[in-house]
Order: sequence, then C-alpha cells, then structure tokens
Amino acid sequence: MPRRTLSPTLILALLVAACAAPDDYAERMSREHEGDTPIASPGAQGSPETEITSSEVVYADLDGTEVSGYLARPVGMQAGPGVLVIQEWWGLNDNIRSMADQLAGAGYVALAVDLYEGEVAEDRGGARALVQKAMAAGERLEKNMRQARAYLVDTAGATRVGTIGWCFGGGWSLRTALVLGDGVDAAVMYYGRVVTEPERLAALSAPLLGHFGELDNGIPVDGVRQMEAALGELGKAATVHVYEGANHAFANPSGTRYQQAAADLAWERTLEFFAAHLN
Repeated sequence: MPRRTLSPTLILALLVAACAAPDDYAERMSREHEGDTPIASPGAQGSPETEITSSEVVYADLDGTEVSGYLARPVGMQAGPGVLVIQEWWGLNDNIRSMADQLAGAGYVALAVDLYEGEVAEDRGGARALVQKAMAAGERLEKNMRQARAYLVDTAGATRVGTIGWCFGGGWSLRTALVLGDGVDAAVMYYGRVVTEPERLAALSAPLLGHFGELDNGIPVDGVRQMEAALGELGKAATVHVYEGANHAFANPSGTRYQQAAADLAWERTLEFFAAHLN
C-alpha cells in the first residue's frame, strides 16, 4: 500500500490547531492590553449618587482558605436588590471597588468578589499569569461564585441577584448565570469570553445584556453574533450591543483603553437593565 503524505496546507492547519489547543484566551487578552496599565479610568472616577456604606467582608471559604470581598450598600438599606461585581483581568482593585460604590449609590447592595483570592496585577504580564492560573481552576472559581451569591442573599439581604463583569469578569458574569441557573436574575457582560454551544447556553435562566466592541480582536464580533444567534434559537432573553469603533476594554474601570461615549452609553443601558430586572 503506498504511503500517504500530508499536504503542506493540512500540516500547517494541524500545527495551528495544536498550538491553539490549550485555550489561547490569556494570550489574546495580553495582546489586547499591550501597553496598558491598571490606572483608574474615567469610569472608576465617578461618585455614588446617594450616601453609601462599605466594608471588606469574608464571603467564602474555599477548602479552608477565607476569601474576602468588598461590600457596598445604600445607607439604611437592610434588604434590596443585589449585584455581584466581578473583576477585570487585573483583579479586585480600588477601581472595581469604585464600581461597587456606584452601584450601591444606584440602590443596590453590591459585592465585589475576588476570583484571584488576594492577588492583584500591576502590569500586563502579571495579569496574564493570574488569568492563566484562574483558568486552570474553573471549579474553584465556580465554588467562589456560589458562595458569593449565598452571602449576598443570606447575609447581605439581597432580594434578587444580578451579575456584572468586565473583560475576564464579563465572561464570568455569563458563566455564573449559566452555573447558578435561576439563582441569578439578571446578567451583564462587558466583552467577556462568549459561549456559543447551545447545550451550554440552554442552562441560562436570567436575562442577559452584552456589551461588545466592534474592533475587539480578543473577543471577535463573529463569535458574539454566534452566541446571539444561539440564544435566539433557544428563546432566551438576551440583548447584545456592539459599539461601533470601540475596542476591547472600552469601558474598563482600570486601564488606558477607555472610550467615553461608548462607555457612557453602555453604563446607562446597564442601569436601565438592572432596574427592569432586579427592582
């Protein structure tokens, strides 16, 4: 029997597939954040609209390791709608705490979670390493989010629960809604990692709001549209906005890639979405 040979084109395709086979998400995010640093963007410099109170709280125990987060709420509110605030790839820093403050000022009890368990990146290389470490511990992060939701409801008095995240946290906002099912009442993702498999998206119970950048090479629009189509075929309540001329991280609380007009519109839509589904 003659020996079969592979064409150069097929060999190249196999090599590309092998190189991409573990997930290249961290590398794509690193490229998108080239030259970026976690300085406070204009989005993180806003002030709460009403008086709030805040504190660091221990909300989870992961195999004997306590996990602390940041809890903010309107002064005098004992029970009301709640939001789980999920960090960017930089980690739980003061810019994410500021977003929790702003949500508290809008009438929510907001818990900023810590999926890195105390570690925070100061540069792109550190963020990439933390993302890779987190991606290898998906079940642990899911456990983290389950306990965060339980704390928000059982201890902080949340009557309904929303999720929101940017970048790395955007993907985890969606994933949390998929994992917790009807334990989440509304989910907002800012250009996070999308899910396109109908069998996974079938678990979504919460309405979903997605914000994505037209020019985002890390989260390409083609994948966003595939997810949107799959959600539509499943009859899920999902609204996806793609912002013209916007890049990845256009609304990040941390970093230098902030684009004011797109970020302002996305935040306005986010508050309207939460008001409709959590209040």
